Amino acid sequence: MSDSINIALRFALYLDLMLLFGLAAFGLYSLRGQERVSGVQLPFAPLLLITAALGGLLSLAAMACMAWAMSGVSAWAELWPHIEMMVVQTDVGLSWTLRMAALLLAGFAVTLNHRWPSASLGLVTLAGAVALATLAWAGHGAMDEGSRRNGHFITDFLHLWAAGGWVGALAAFALLLRQAEPALAVLARTLTGFETAGAVIVLVIGVTGVVNYLFIVGPSVEGLLDSTYGQLLALKLILFAAMLVFAALNRFHLSPLLEQARQSGEHGVAVKALRRSMVLEFCVAVIILGLVAWLGTLSPAME
Repeated sequence: MSDSINIALRFALYLDLMLLFGLAAFGLYSLRGQERVSGVQLPFAPLLLITAALGGLLSLAAMACMAWAMSGVSAWAELWPHIEMMVVQTDVGLSWTLRMAALLLAGFAVTLNHRWPSASLGLVTLAGAVALATLAWAGHGAMDEGSRRNGHFITDFLHLWAAGGWVGALAAFALLLRQAEPALAVLARTLTGFETAGAVIVLVIGVTGVVNYLFIVGPSVEGLLDSTYGQLLALKLILFAAMLVFAALNRFHLSPLLEQARQSGEHGVAVKALRRSMVLEFCVAVIILGLVAWLGTLSPAME
């Protein structure tokens, strides 16, 4: 039961913090000027404030769950000293404190959106990047030592940020397409502009994914599929390939179709097709995050 709760909390934190970082980053690199004001194109203020607050609550729950699993006690009066010890005396606790501080900064930065939208989104992106990076201390990299540990952490950071950028962009496009009459000029421009960012994201995810595999498993794949870890990893790779297919469909077919439809004035079919594609791609991304949360609790050497 405790394993299921741990996986659920890890999954929720991955999704929440990736949305916090990715949505704010999308506003910076895709939108311009007053388009970054909450409500003009995207409801930044409520979305980012909710994700920052939810990230804090989930972090509190995750710390309590970890202390409960490690100590074996259930009464709050007995559990609290263990939580205090973990927060103050462990690397996981220090990373947790840093995450909470980053989430507080993000929540404050959101309140500045209407006065200074670019600065606000910049601060949220920075705070979200820090908060997202702290999840690496709950992964396999924390078990390494020395220079190997540092290299593993850097790879984890890059992997998390790239994945967060992709998840946030998918959510942003889904929200833009959800409007009854989406601003087609903005939508077409952001879709075209995401081509470069998307290519960089896919490249970083691919390279860091391979490096992470080498850190965790090593260069050999022999017997990997005999373990639960290997089977989940294989499923994750299949789903990632499916996301690449969706991304290629959007890039080479649906985005040009939208541009043609925008010029002809009949855009209903193109918008519906993009909506379906983005929703499906986002759903696949959510499933992958669930697998990542599960994989983080397993070791390839367990079986």
